[in-house]
Amino acid sequence: MHGRIYIQDLRLHAYHGVLPQEREVGNDYIISLTVDYPIATACQTDNVSDTMSYADAAEIIKQEMATQSNLLENVVHRICTAILERFPKATAVTADLRKVAPPMAVDCAAAGVTLTMTR
Repeated sequence: MHGRIYIQDLRLHAYHGVLPQEREVGNDYIISLTVDYPIATACQTDNVSDTMSYADAAEIIKQEMATQSNLLENVVHRICTAILERFPKATAVTADLRKVAPPMAVDCAAAGVTLTMTR
């Protein structure tokens, strides 16, 4: 039995981008994370040590978002890699990172990148 553990629409302010304004003022970001994880034991034991802590996953996201990058691709790659390293039982991870109101000559709610990594 495998399940999916997820964090949906975590909101953070960070300083990613190629424009000087993005690196100085920053922007708001929304990230969702989904991790394929074996949860059969936790379903039976009701013990947090038998599953993946989404609180720990949120801390990983916060840490990686605090490191400036030019590209969102680099950020989601670091997040996915860190999740797979921290949770060796995870079989896949998907991170969807959206920059809210990006500095473009169009009106859009967000622009972003989704990355899936598997073992």
